[in-house]
Amino acid sequence: MADPRELRGAQAETPDRWLGFQTLFKKEMLRFWKVGFQTVAAPVLTALLYLLIFAHVLDGHVAVHGVRYVAFLIPGLAMMSVLQNAFANASSSLIQSKVTGSIVFVLLPPLSYLDFFAAFVLAAAVRGLVVGAGVLVVTGGLVALSLPDAGFGLAAPGWVLAFALLGGALMGALGLIAGMWADKFDQLAAFQNFLVMPLTMLSGVFYSIHSLPSFWQGVSRFNPVFYMIDGFRYGFFGVSDVAPGLSLAVVLGGFLATAAFTLALLKRGYKLRA
Repeated sequence: MADPRELRGAQAETPDRWLGFQTLFKKEMLRFWKVGFQTVAAPVLTALLYLLIFAHVLDGHVAVHGVRYVAFLIPGLAMMSVLQNAFANASSSLIQSKVTGSIVFVLLPPLSYLDFFAAFVLAAAVRGLVVGAGVLVVTGGLVALSLPDAGFGLAAPGWVLAFALLGGALMGALGLIAGMWADKFDQLAAFQNFLVMPLTMLSGVFYSIHSLPSFWQGVSRFNPVFYMIDGFRYGFFGVSDVAPGLSLAVVLGGFLATAAFTLALLKRGYKLRA
């Protein structure tokens, strides 16, 4: 946590409202960066293990959209890492501050709820992007060296960046909601294990929804994370299960709705101010 004396001192020296946002954003960045082995290296290693296991079992037997399975898997693992880590950053920071009582040092400075929201969501998106980039570098580099004919490439970088940013921001906002709602760590764990984890694992990370029975294809289309994974994957191969424009519209609409709900809760001080 940032030193409260630093926050008060900075506030006294300058009335610039951006200083509060910058200080909180810096605090959130340092919080995950100082434990990088846990917050960055560990999820990259987990994604690498997923790739090694699933590729060993299925590569050579399965091709999706004309792409080898080992290459098809990489964008899904990277985007799943972006989403899960963006959620974890915002939610764990907020619940930790509430449980330890240090949230008061964030609420005392004259930060607006917009500053609070922007600092937490932006830091969450940055952590998601850092982990996602790490997954792409490690898994993509391994595949490029061992299987140069696997067909892994980057067809449309703009789509990749757009879905990674929007997806990370959406999950960061969702993490703020979970952090505000939860009073204990096990409530937050329930939110993560029974909502976030199933939505990300059943979103097409490991398969195309066209390989599912028609009923489950329809169910998958109600999962917003499916559109994040599918649109992100389109940026690599130029093919996807649904039109990338539709995926972008769903993800953008989801982010705007989640952000509006989160801002309304922050404005009320829901479970933050007594």
